[in-house]
Amino acid sequence: MIRIPLLAAAALLAAACTPQTTAGSDAPMQSADASACAARGGTLKQVGRLQSWQCVINYADAGKRCTDGDQCQGDCRIEGNSGIAPGTAATGVCQATSDRTTG
Repeated sequence: MIRIPLLAAAALLAAACTPQTTAGSDAPMQSADASACAARGGTLKQVGRLQSWQCVINYADAGKRCTDGDQCQGDCRIEGNSGIAPGTAATGVCQATSDRTTG
């Protein structure tokens, strides 16, 4: 008797993880969002574990050496576990896009 509610709960959880798209297609739900994204120079892409639609913008300073996020359009990133001691100067590179799931 516990099996039926457990299966129903599992089905609801699986349905909640499904990305939202228009009926029968892989297109983003809102064309207005796509227009606004394009106006900012971005592209709507599915990103992250849930593959949610996000406006991803390519940064002009991608790959530029930096020591602080204020020097980049996005974040200044240091690859890997560098083991840098707190308070020590470090050099990274400006991230390539606004997609937070990539480096």
